[in-house]
Amino acid sequence: MVRALVPPHADNEQAADFLRTVIGHHDPRVEWVVVRPDSLTDEPEVTAYETHPSPMRNAIFDAGKTSRINVAHFMADLMTRDDIWCRWRYQMPVIYNGDRFA
Repeated sequence: MVRALVPPHADNEQAADFLRTVIGHHDPRVEWVVVRPDSLTDEPEVTAYETHPSPMRNAIFDAGKTSRINVAHFMADLMTRDDIWCRWRYQMPVIYNGDRFA
């Protein structure tokens, strides 16, 4: 249903599927991570956030919030910290603000 109502969603799914199934771990020249935030918000500074291998909430009925600045912080860590990159390489982590029950 979401694919029909939100056309970019289908494109996102196709791109993620291509990375996972065609590129996967097979091309030694390409390493990747797909960062998946929940509902994006604007905040003035970085706050605590959580990353998970898969969604922990229902995106339609129980959407969490993720600030854009937290997404940027996590992506910067992916690019600059080997431990973070190695943890999430070839995965599609979901990021939520740390106050996910608020």
